Amino acid sequence: MTKTCRRRGGAVFLAGFVCGLLGFSRPAFALNPALDVNQFAHTAWTVRGGFVKGTISSIAQTPDGYLWLGTDFGLFRFDGVRHVAWEPPAGQPLPSSDIFNLLAARDGSLWIGTAKGLARWKDGALTQFTELAGHYVYTLLEDREGSIWAGTIAIGDANLCAIGARVECYGGGGRFGNAITGLHEDRSGAIWVGVVDGLWRWKPGPPEFHSLPGERDTIQSFEDDGNGYLMTVARGLRRFVGGKSEAYALPGVAREFRPQRLLRDRDGALWIGTIGQGLIRQHQGRTDVYSLTHGLSGDTVVNLFEDREGSIWVATVAGLDRFRDVAVPNFGSSQGVSNASVTSVLAASDGSLWYGASGVLNQWDTSSLQGIAPGARAGGKTIVVPNSLFEDRRGRLWVSTLDGIGRLENERYTQLPGVPGGSAVHAMAEDLEGNLWVANQNDGLFRVSRDDPTRQFSWATFGRKDFASALAADAGRRGVWVGFQTGGVVHFHDGQVRASYTTSDQLGEGRVNTLRFDRTGALWAATEGGLSRLNNGRMATLTSLNGLPCNSVHWAIEDNAQSVWLYMTCGLIRVPTSDVAAWAASVDKDGDRTRLVRTTVFDNSDGVAIRSGAGGYSPQAAKSVDGRIWFASADGISVIDPSQLPFNSLPPPVHIESITADRNAHDARSFAEGGGLRLPPLTRDLQIDYTALSLAAPEKMQFRYMLEGRDRDWQDAGNRRQAFYNDLAPGSYRFRVIASNNSGVWNETGATVDFAIAPAYYQTNWFLALSAGVVIGLGWGAHRIRIGIIEKHEREISALNERLMKAQEQERIRIAGELHDGVMQEMLAVTMMLGTAKRRIPNESDARATIDKVQEKMIRVGTDIRQLSHDLHPPALQDAGLPGAVRTYCEQFSESSGIPVSCEADDSARDLSRGAALALFRVVQEALGNVAKHARAKHIAVRLTRSAGVVSLVVSDDGAGFDTTSLGTSGGLGLIMMRERASQLNGKFEFESAPGRGTTIRVTVPFR
Repeated sequence: MTKTCRRRGGAVFLAGFVCGLLGFSRPAFALNPALDVNQFAHTAWTVRGGFVKGTISSIAQTPDGYLWLGTDFGLFRFDGVRHVAWEPPAGQPLPSSDIFNLLAARDGSLWIGTAKGLARWKDGALTQFTELAGHYVYTLLEDREGSIWAGTIAIGDANLCAIGARVECYGGGGRFGNAITGLHEDRSGAIWVGVVDGLWRWKPGPPEFHSLPGERDTIQSFEDDGNGYLMTVARGLRRFVGGKSEAYALPGVAREFRPQRLLRDRDGALWIGTIGQGLIRQHQGRTDVYSLTHGLSGDTVVNLFEDREGSIWVATVAGLDRFRDVAVPNFGSSQGVSNASVTSVLAASDGSLWYGASGVLNQWDTSSLQGIAPGARAGGKTIVVPNSLFEDRRGRLWVSTLDGIGRLENERYTQLPGVPGGSAVHAMAEDLEGNLWVANQNDGLFRVSRDDPTRQFSWATFGRKDFASALAADAGRRGVWVGFQTGGVVHFHDGQVRASYTTSDQLGEGRVNTLRFDRTGALWAATEGGLSRLNNGRMATLTSLNGLPCNSVHWAIEDNAQSVWLYMTCGLIRVPTSDVAAWAASVDKDGDRTRLVRTTVFDNSDGVAIRSGAGGYSPQAAKSVDGRIWFASADGISVIDPSQLPFNSLPPPVHIESITADRNAHDARSFAEGGGLRLPPLTRDLQIDYTALSLAAPEKMQFRYMLEGRDRDWQDAGNRRQAFYNDLAPGSYRFRVIASNNSGVWNETGATVDFAIAPAYYQTNWFLALSAGVVIGLGWGAHRIRIGIIEKHEREISALNERLMKAQEQERIRIAGELHDGVMQEMLAVTMMLGTAKRRIPNESDARATIDKVQEKMIRVGTDIRQLSHDLHPPALQDAGLPGAVRTYCEQFSESSGIPVSCEADDSARDLSRGAALALFRVVQEALGNVAKHARAKHIAVRLTRSAGVVSLVVSDDGAGFDTTSLGTSGGLGLIMMRERASQLNGKFEFESAPGRGTTIRVTVPFR
């Protein structure tokens, strides 16, 4: 159990919970012998519905889990969902496509009996036996020693052949007549051979023939029956004991029938396939019949088979049927329930079960699963049209009928006066004081007391326009709790509503279907919006957000096996009591309503008749004294035994069947042992078909797969049996798939298949390397071309800047010459004319003083013009170069401004081009001018250097400095001019300043 149920990385949500049930669940290896055949889950596949061609004459199951079907049109393989026509390998044909008998041997081989010989399929090879070539192989048997026995039908003499290390055949002389129709090995190892007029005991010892006087029909089937054997004959069954045969009568079958096949299942029930009368099952002294009218695919049964999970397979002339056990069997009219329309179900304290059906109160004996005649426990009085039922603490049964409310006590029925009944009574309850409360849809709520008169409370008393749908009384509080049709729960006592709860208090939405108190005193309400709990004034509701598969709850009940059962619109749900308690504790402790609970879902495949709405009467479910839970279903009464749940402990074999790449299908098994499949380049659409062989309920199987090399984790596929990929790159892959059966048991080994997608030439490593080299080469070439273009562009810009600066310098020289030779000469002439005029004017004249002032102004203007001419065309720059011009200018500036200037000028910068030298000289002029105007500095440092192909100029002072953010993004006008001069030379301009910390200007230009 531990190994089987171990999970792989969360492979299934409920695996741990389900496996925990294994200790008290019965394995699903047999059908419940106590149930009728009509109560099993039945599925039919018909030939008319397109299942297979022809009649299925034989069924076998190989160890890999596949079901094999032999027909007169060939061999089919079936996994419970898909059937596939089996094709033999090329060059290995079957003797005939008309297949009559199949045998799955213990060594894994499949023996195929055809109309023209015998074949064996094993390990991918098909073997034919020449000794049986051309013979109609009618029956096959594997004995305990592993030998295969084959019986034939022939126009002449039939043969019996034993196939072991060699083939030995027996026949001739009319010993077997023209047909061997039955083979059987009994418990002692004896081989029995059925022929037309009797049977042979073939071994051990010498063969013995036993005739059957009066019988001239074939014996097609044998089955052990205690000390003897049952055999099929033309007019029924015969029992063979002590060398003699006798007629065998089936209980409950009075008319003659024609049996054709017998099967004793592993739990002892006898299955009989008949000709024209369907299927007969004998179990525990009872006989059931299941025929075409019940849903069988056909009334003539050809073969019977029991698979490894205990399901019974029936091959008829019209199709294939499967019968399997269910967790929730239903009891209807076929099992003695008077009518399938059950209104309410009540489990009495004496162990009996009461229910209302077909307008009559019925009693059911839960121990014998048989009904008790209506009125047998009511003094002969038949109680008609019962709706709601209730048992009080004294064991009295209260019944709501059309005549009113009645009480059944000591086999005597008494009508209760003053309380209307009928179909309007939806619920009854008994409070702490022994009062009976009755909810009547039309007339309100009634309280029936032993000592006080009956009281009636209209629904208006509750402030309601609807009516009560559920009642419950608390053993620790007086009064009654009332749940309403349109929602809401109230506590009612002494004619008043003491407490009220609605959806605003976290009560589930919609109709309150049932109310119940648990052992801790908490109130549980099954509503259309979930399962609500009220404890200490706090309401909380379990919904799908907490892990429930849906929300609407018809009723809830706790079993004796530590589980809570919920009947919901999505099935019958099992929740561990521990999970419910943990959720409730989380709500009570800190108000956390989000805790998850684990669930197990029982749906239609488990026998649960799912209903969209809850019944209108109560109770809808009851727990009998033996722990079983009974509830009204859509077609009778259903029951579940929590302590005896069927459990399928066999992990399903998993197979990968095919890989389809771009519509080309490949059989996965053909290359699984050959190192995998190699797919062509550019494969796009990939489909992988897989399956798992649990035939009991294939629709409940779950699959997970992973493609190693692409998927990082397991992919949940549900019950889908295909995986699709359309984005796979070239490379090697391994596909893995695992599966679980209907009980959640996983085959963690699963199946794997390796395949590879070949790369196209342009996806190969050499092509990628070559392409990378080409791209790198092209990139490098493009880079060098771009660098050349940039360098050429820079040279052109530099040349343009050089020409521009030369032009500017020439213009400055021209302007300086004009100022010196033109303006200065004119001003000199004016000055001389003023001197001549002054000499002609008397000394005491005011005009003489005015002329002196004009001469002084003219001298100052001339000095300024001379300085401007000198600045526009500094002679020192032309004569001494940039280093000398800088030193000279610093000395002149220091003398004129009175600010000490330390100057360092590297003579190696003398070779700088004239344009660049003039630009840097102008920067020195501008920087020192700014210091003189704004800085109030005490010292200035000028440093001109050349290194590593660049010329650097740094001018710094210790003046007032300024806030650089206050200048905006562009700075002052002087800074703009200096930055532009540096930019024209493809240089870099930087400045640093802060209030009180002086200013530093740094210009770096390439050396040309």
